[in-house]
Amino acid sequence: MRGLRDKTVLITGGASGIGAATATRFLEEGSKVVVLDRDVEALERIHQEQRRLSGTILAEVSDPESVGRAFRELDQLCGGLDVLINNAGICIRHPRFAEVDPADWERVIAVNLTGVFLVAQQAAKRMLAGQGGVILNMGSTNALVGYRHYFDYNASKAGVVELTRSMALELAPTIRVNAVCPGYVLTPMQAAEYTPEMMRELNAKIPLGRHAQPEEVAALFAFLASDEAAYLTGQCYVIDGGETAGALASR
Repeated sequence: MRGLRDKTVLITGGASGIGAATATRFLEEGSKVVVLDRDVEALERIHQEQRRLSGTILAEVSDPESVGRAFRELDQLCGGLDVLINNAGICIRHPRFAEVDPADWERVIAVNLTGVFLVAQQAAKRMLAGQGGVILNMGSTNALVGYRHYFDYNASKAGVVELTRSMALELAPTIRVNAVCPGYVLTPMQAAEYTPEMMRELNAKIPLGRHAQPEEVAALFAFLASDEAAYLTGQCYVIDGGETAGALASR
C-alpha cells in the first residue's frame, strides 16, 4: 500500500485477534507500530512475537486518565501519530433482553463506545496539531442489522458508526475517519466458543460459506489507512462475506 512506510500507527486492543493481525500487517507495510491493550500477558506475548514493534502500552480505553497516560507515553515513544486503529472492544451474550444486567450494559458501552471516543479524541488533538492523519474505528455488522442476544454490543457499535460519520465531517480535510464493520471473524476466541457442528451451521448462512480471517480485516484497515484511500472518509465498510446482503443470510 502506498503511504504507510514509516507512518506511526497505534492499535488499541492490538495484542490479540484482529488487533494482532493488524499489527502484523502494518509492520509488513513498513509502519512504526505501537500496540495498546489492557491484557498484560497478551502484551508480553505480542512483544515477544513481534520484535519490530515500536512499543506496547498498558491501558484501559474506558478510563479517561488511563487513556491520557497512554498518549503521553506514545508521545515519548514516537513523538506523533499518523494512524489510529480504534479496535478495542468487548462482547457479552445475553439470553433475553429482559435479563440484561445494567452493569453489563454500562461496561460494554464504556469500552466499545466511550473508549472509542476517548482514544479518538486524544488522537485527533495530535493529528490536528501535526500533519493530519487517519482514524479507523471498529464497527460491526451488528451496527447495521438486528441480532439477538447482543443488545448492548449492537447499540455500542451503532453508536460507533454515527460517531465516525460525525467525526469525519468535523475533522475533514485534515483527518480522514472511517469505520470497518466485520461480520463473523474466525478469531481464536470465537473458534473456541463453537463446536464444529455450530460452525458448519453458521457458515451455511454466509454466502461465501466461511468466516473471515483476521488477516482479511487487517488488509482492509491497511488499505483505508493508505494513500490508495485518500478520497475515502465518513464511510462504513462492511466485510462479511455477503451475510448482510439478504434477509435470510442475516438471520
